[in-house]
Amino acid sequence: LQFVESGGGLVQPGGSLRLSCVASEFTLDGYHIGWFRQAPGKEREGVSCINFDGETNYADSVKGRFTVSRDNAKNTVFLEMNNLKPEDTAVYYCTLVPITPQYTCRLIPTDDIWGPGTQVTVSS
Repeated sequence: LQFVESGGGLVQPGGSLRLSCVASEFTLDGYHIGWFRQAPGKEREGVSCINFDGETNYADSVKGRFTVSRDNAKNTVFLEMNNLKPEDTAVYYCTLVPITPQYTCRLIPTDDIWGPGTQVTVSS
């Protein structure tokens, strides 16, 4: 199992990007997927997640700006990022996440399975 992230780039503050997450030789349907990011000199943090049924969860820092979605037919999870800020600059990763007994996905990784990530740079 390996995740592959794409869609990052350089964007000006206030701009938008759409990240994609696919898994090699693995079907994402039925699993809960989270997006994480790591800025230079900082620990990796949870950004957003989506459970098997499409319910979502967001870190406070991105609520109202980021939207996570999934297309099981394309075996892909997306992260739509709008109104980007310089503090969103980081390498973004996707991986499996657990859920609570109420089926809410959690912003922590299930295992230590990480892809190469995709760089997002927000700068004027």
